[in-house]
Amino acid sequence: MSQRLDYFKLSAGFAGKYLDFNAALAAKPVIKEFSHLVTIRASQINGCGFCLDMHVKEAKIHGERELRLYHIAIWRESTLFTPREKAALEWTEALTTLSTHGVSDVIYEAVRAQLSEEEVSDLSFLIVAINGWNRLNVAFRAVPGSADAAFGLSKAGLN
Repeated sequence: MSQRLDYFKLSAGFAGKYLDFNAALAAKPVIKEFSHLVTIRASQINGCGFCLDMHVKEAKIHGERELRLYHIAIWRESTLFTPREKAALEWTEALTTLSTHGVSDVIYEAVRAQLSEEEVSDLSFLIVAINGWNRLNVAFRAVPGSADAAFGLSKAGLN
């Protein structure tokens, strides 16, 4: 597989603003708490190899346990996630794979039982962000691992 085009270079202004948006998100406590789980799960659902590769490596560098990384795809059955983490993962799935009827009250109430309104709102922006990155990278066939050096991901030891 080869990359179709370098959207980052061709639309540098937009890419820079999108990075600024992501940097602003990173400052929020709920984002720090759930970032790795959310970005990995959305990337799995969207089939984005570039983002999945990158976020697994970032999670490993930041100390996430390997078994938890393996269990993200089976989070409902896993005992390795807290109720807050499970609520964030369920919200991620609901917003990533919108049904024709939107997001149910049952799912909304489940996430609200675990997170404040502000946390749900902030988390939703993270989900919007990763879904956008996934769509760009899938559309233009970004090659998994191709940005490891630029993002310092080689130190994850997963090459």
